[in-house]
Amino acid sequence: MTKTPAPAPQDTACIILARGGSKGVPGKNLRPVGGVSLIARAVRAAQAAQGVAAVYVSTDDAAIAAEARLHGARIIDRPPELSGDTASSEAGWLHAVPLVRADLAQLDKLVFLQCTSPFIRGEDIDGCLGEMAARGADCALSVTEDHSFLWGLDRDGLGVGINHNEREQRQRRQDLPPQYCESGAIYCVALAPFLRTGQRFCGKVALYVVDHPPIEIDSLQDLALCSQIAQAGGQSEIAPARLAGIKAIVMDFDGVHTDNLVLTDQNGVESVCTSRGDGMGMQLLRESGRYQMMILSKERNPVVLKRAEKLQLEVHHSVDDKVAALEAWLGERGLTWADLLYVGNDINDQGAMEHAGLSACPSDSHPQILGLADWILPQPGGKGALRAMADVLQSNWASAR
Repeated sequence: MTKTPAPAPQDTACIILARGGSKGVPGKNLRPVGGVSLIARAVRAAQAAQGVAAVYVSTDDAAIAAEARLHGARIIDRPPELSGDTASSEAGWLHAVPLVRADLAQLDKLVFLQCTSPFIRGEDIDGCLGEMAARGADCALSVTEDHSFLWGLDRDGLGVGINHNEREQRQRRQDLPPQYCESGAIYCVALAPFLRTGQRFCGKVALYVVDHPPIEIDSLQDLALCSQIAQAGGQSEIAPARLAGIKAIVMDFDGVHTDNLVLTDQNGVESVCTSRGDGMGMQLLRESGRYQMMILSKERNPVVLKRAEKLQLEVHHSVDDKVAALEAWLGERGLTWADLLYVGNDINDQGAMEHAGLSACPSDSHPQILGLADWILPQPGGKGALRAMADVLQSNWASAR
């Protein structure tokens, strides 16, 4: 049985503005962070939010439109007069509203996401919407707690404390009055006051505190820093509760355990390249005793058997119908599709990924699989993708204890 997520309320839509021009970071919205483009990360976060019925990307760029559509967004053609450096975000959002209303007759709330904040999660969007409702507010935004000592200049150009008195004994940071900084990631509005004022802050404002890295990508240095954070391991866009429900992990071989290349000598003998880091990740997961694990491959090369033997993993190879094989394997262990994390990389994995409770793929997978996967791992196949997955699962388990 394929997974069927509960339908989202039909009164909330997400609009993401993503123009093609960017002077600070050329082609910024298509730049990858952790193997996933900025526009794709924003779309996928909105898709993961339970309270969002549909995701729209307003863009003037065909490549951005194609990438956003691949990950499930509906496209709004953004006119040139709203795509320049001087056009406000509000103008772009207001232009999109009638087109969104044509699809969602019950529309009364909007979520605006910024592609420049690459660590948005679906649960953050739901939290921001929930805070707006709980406070009876007209709008809400994501913020981070801030404990900075702020300074300004007096009329003589000399420093003066803003949130502290520099003439008194220095306070501890934790003793400063509560203050928050916009994360620049999520803005939510009730439709009526937004249309009335034309502003994102359209009445009573609710604040929702997020804990993701408070970085907005405006330079190549920002992009490099975010890429390092994404590849550092231990973090993912998948909700912890969903990760905690996994009881079985099944992986394709070529393109997942390997880099999807094969070396063939003059005698037709084939060899592949695998990662010691991935091997250590598999060892950690196997030794945890928390997961049933298996390699499932269409490949008939004996190298699959040898690698599985090395990793001490169960292996089924020469398998053409992966869905049928998994149905039997899960049943024998008293498991269901909902218990399964399946990791694939190409179109012959599509059926298994559609059935699995959670699907993942390396960052260099086939585009059709990238658009389908719940979780895009931040490394290519055979080059750390499985280690990154293992680190996240281990970290999630440790934090839940």
